[in-house]
Amino acid sequence: MSSRRSANHYLWFDTEYSTLDLENAKLLQVAMLVTDAKLKRLHPPEEDVNVFIRFDGTPAAWVQENLAPLVETCKSDQAISVEESDTALAEYIDKYFGAPSKEIRLRPMLAGNSIHADWFLVRRFLPKLMDRVHYRLLDVTTVKMEWLRWFKGSSFDKENPVQVRRYFPGALISQDLGPHDAYYDIQASVAELSFYRSGLTKVVPQKANT
Repeated sequence: MSSRRSANHYLWFDTEYSTLDLENAKLLQVAMLVTDAKLKRLHPPEEDVNVFIRFDGTPAAWVQENLAPLVETCKSDQAISVEESDTALAEYIDKYFGAPSKEIRLRPMLAGNSIHADWFLVRRFLPKLMDRVHYRLLDVTTVKMEWLRWFKGSSFDKENPVQVRRYFPGALISQDLGPHDAYYDIQASVAELSFYRSGLTKVVPQKANT
């Protein structure tokens, strides 16, 4: 895929981490999938990235209380090093977009909810990923706030797998996935943006996007 085309795609990305204090947080899980600008998958869901990162410390109380299974997984043989997770993400991107463009503006863009927090951790822990992504971020949370506050639209229930599948038919959601799982959350973010787009086309004059 050419660099010019890769700039028109989104790398849906999410992290789970050990504390909301991002300066001291450690990565626990990273997940990624890629879509085009129309939110269509480029590949089967079986090829998505979803890895758990080795963690031997003590997480914040909220994380321990609400994400105990994740913390347990990060202390098991299923977990890999943060360096291995960075390599997995880099290889995934290179598989679909080739070697990273020297022009940052031609690289694919990270997308997700409150993606700035994930970007902060990318800059701390994932240098290979950082070298492969655009300097801009697509933050679904920003769209959400405008939709709710300015357009007075209805909320999207991203904790409802039925809603997620409706607005992102490419979602792969097993019974053990739910909110605060990075892989679930990236799929919910795609669905959520699709939901807002469908609502905005009804209230904003639309130009054909060809």
